[in-house]
Amino acid sequence: MTGLWWKDKIVYQIYPKSFYDSNGDGIGDLRGIIEKLPYLSDLGVDILWICPFYQSPMFDNGYDISDYFHVDPQFGTDEDALELIQAAEARGIKIILDLVINHTSHEHEWFRKAWADPTGEYGQYYYIREGKDGGPPTNWRSLFGGNAWEPIRDTGLYYLHVFGKEQPDLNWENPVVREKLYAMVNWWLDKGIAGFRVDAITFIKKNLDFPMLEPDQPDGMALIQKASLNQPGIETFLTELKERTFKPHQSLTVAEAPGVPFEDLPKYVGEDGFFSMIFDFSIADIDIRDDVWHVGSGWTVPDFRAAFYALMAETQKTGWSANYLENHDQPRSLNKYIPAQDIGYESATMLACLVLLARGTPYIYQGEELGMTNCPMASIDDYNDLSTHDKYARALAAGLTEAEAMQAMFARSRDHARTPFPWDDSKKAGFTTGQPWLKINPNHTEINAKAQMNDASSIRAFYKKLIQLRKDPATRDCLVEGDFVPVETEDEHIIAFTRNWEQDSILVALNFQNQPATLAIDDRYDTIVLNNSAAIDRQPGQVTLVPYQAVVLRRA
Repeated sequence: MTGLWWKDKIVYQIYPKSFYDSNGDGIGDLRGIIEKLPYLSDLGVDILWICPFYQSPMFDNGYDISDYFHVDPQFGTDEDALELIQAAEARGIKIILDLVINHTSHEHEWFRKAWADPTGEYGQYYYIREGKDGGPPTNWRSLFGGNAWEPIRDTGLYYLHVFGKEQPDLNWENPVVREKLYAMVNWWLDKGIAGFRVDAITFIKKNLDFPMLEPDQPDGMALIQKASLNQPGIETFLTELKERTFKPHQSLTVAEAPGVPFEDLPKYVGEDGFFSMIFDFSIADIDIRDDVWHVGSGWTVPDFRAAFYALMAETQKTGWSANYLENHDQPRSLNKYIPAQDIGYESATMLACLVLLARGTPYIYQGEELGMTNCPMASIDDYNDLSTHDKYARALAAGLTEAEAMQAMFARSRDHARTPFPWDDSKKAGFTTGQPWLKINPNHTEINAKAQMNDASSIRAFYKKLIQLRKDPATRDCLVEGDFVPVETEDEHIIAFTRNWEQDSILVALNFQNQPATLAIDDRYDTIVLNNSAAIDRQPGQVTLVPYQAVVLRRA
């Protein structure tokens, strides 16, 4: 895994609709990103992952693409996209885009033609099947709720959608579809982007027997994942995709690949794997149950620690890790992992150390570097997300009160990551001069970029220190190339590990709780590299950490 250009880079994810609005229409845009490149450059990030800005009817906020080759007018122009790529490159920042090729929008030209003539050429671009016994072909439940098959007028035919009905799944069994997708991927790579975050890619292979499944809820349906996630034969598609597009361009690729078992990691991220790295969900989804989304899993810090150590160990055996706690599909990490009364500077910077000092590529989501939190919503009408509305309805149907259902949405809705970025403490947070498309978090008066930019004691300043630490020639090899070795402790609420490279070793000790904890350490770790607390309590053979303290020590 040596010599790869992206190994020592820091990735920053931008949700363009919520980053910065340059024209006052209430929606963030590409020119807004261009204007804020100095902010990103100052933070020290190397790569921007930008969520979809392609033409789209926006039923799923851009993940329903109607034209892969053009920018949606709400985000700007095609010329703006090219200018962004060039302006970022001038600052030493590369761009990766979202690649959404499991499905298109129902407004894509291909699907419009398939809808008009479902048994014709374009009907073969999608999964279109006859109904069964007067109903859909199977009882598969889509990820956004309801049956995964949608009728095509009164033809008796149905099309398949893993996600919303506005997102028909592409038929990867059709070689014509694959060729057109590869051409599109290469077109963007030739424009100068550095790679892709690959959306929902482990869903592209279906069980072509289209079986009825054992119902898993009272609605008589079963999760579509059982017949469409990591199905046998997907390796053929993923190998071809890599060989025809990513590999010739030496692209950085990070795949959204839920359901990949550890034993399959060599195929996905090994020496000649399908992707550079994948997003694992064992930590990000530790708080939810697969069977009942609105009921928490009851996870504990020891559970978190075990999942983290296992992920690091298994990925290290074969490839490279994509380290993250937040993205556009997750609520804010502080609300997920930290009790409400403990959210603050120490807990935020402790989580930052976990992401930026573990082995792998760190991914920072916009606002995470400020300590952004979930936004209190007055009613379900304040939420925009399709999935949130579906899960709210299902929570009510399961017998929850409106208050209980709203609390579940506060804990888990994706919209909490999508509230506008707080640039300052003004009424509209400096995000727009118009009406923002989604509610602005009322705590933007305290949590905003302007307040933290020149504050050496801010969360953002600590992120800068961490980024600089990874780039410092004195520590770069150890923190990037070095092995990850977990440190077992008596207190299961301490997460501790060393990064080891040749004769160098750095110890990271994180107290993941609101009470002091003591860690036995080798006294040779005597140089304080970083500390998020006012002091450090060192005694021979041990260090005592205050609540949520993060300490980084280097061995002499």
